Amino acid sequence: MARTMKSEAKAAGGPDTPGGPRRTGTRGETAPGPLRRALATHWYAWTMIAPVVIVVAVIIGYPLGRGVWLSLTNADESNVERTIGANTIEATYEFVGLDNYTAILTDTVFWSRLGWTVLWTVACVSITFTIGLTLANMLNRKLRGRALYRVLLILPWGIPAFVSVFAWRLLFNERNGLLNNVLNGGGIDSIAWLGDPTWAKVSVIAVNVWLGVPFMLVATLGALQSIPGELYEAAEMDGAGPWQRFRNITMPGIRAVSSTVILLSTIWTFNMFPVIYLLTRGGPGDSSEILVTYAFRLAFLNSPRDFASSAAWGVLILLLLVAFAVGYRRVLRKQGEVW
Repeated sequence: MARTMKSEAKAAGGPDTPGGPRRTGTRGETAPGPLRRALATHWYAWTMIAPVVIVVAVIIGYPLGRGVWLSLTNADESNVERTIGANTIEATYEFVGLDNYTAILTDTVFWSRLGWTVLWTVACVSITFTIGLTLANMLNRKLRGRALYRVLLILPWGIPAFVSVFAWRLLFNERNGLLNNVLNGGGIDSIAWLGDPTWAKVSVIAVNVWLGVPFMLVATLGALQSIPGELYEAAEMDGAGPWQRFRNITMPGIRAVSSTVILLSTIWTFNMFPVIYLLTRGGPGDSSEILVTYAFRLAFLNSPRDFASSAAWGVLILLLLVAFAVGYRRVLRKQGEVW
């Protein structure tokens, strides 16, 4: 009897046979795929994040796509669409492919700007991280007035960057600045802080470090407070000195946080337009100009304004940062860090 029923099922091409029809729902519908199941299960979450995703895609995606397109054209002030009175002049720029990138990469201007940008970024990030970690270690201990010190050290973070830069510009004033007045009072000649190429670079690094220390301080202080105190007590009982405790407990304990803040600080510093532009405007001459300020100069200060070359510089900056982030991530993975 059972053998007869099984043979009838096979003859009918039922679900028990390899060649039978696909399993269906109660009404004969095909079972939903993984994407449909995820949408059906988490529809509320998708609905909540959809507006944010759309806004971010429009705000970031459209300008990025527009910039990439312009970098492949010869668009400048004379051939883009513009309106004069009631008349609209149509755009006449043309597609030129990779000509802009070839011109940039074969020009010594790009490589000189890139060299200074890398030096500026490495100097700012390394000094900022060192000072921030040092201050975080000091504030992680029990001392009187610790809350006041924390507020004072975080204060530069609460002041708008352009206000801080203008204040520092007054301090660096060659004739009436506070710094030169102090030097003159000690019998030392005034320094052309913003008029000498070397001192201008030192000045912009100092201002950017002053602005970046609070971020490093807050991040590393939070990481330090997450390290169990029992580890330090056990190491001290075993005879480990301060440097050994710092190297074997503190640094491994904050590695996950420090690797992230170093990456973020590198990206921000590489594109730190306000400090350079508001303090020195890339001068004297072009000695303190980084990649992003030069791209701005091409698009808005030069005559005629070269939108295509500026967009190409922007795309190259993006590619450099993406390459750095990918390489940095691979290094962390080799070291066993999850990121």
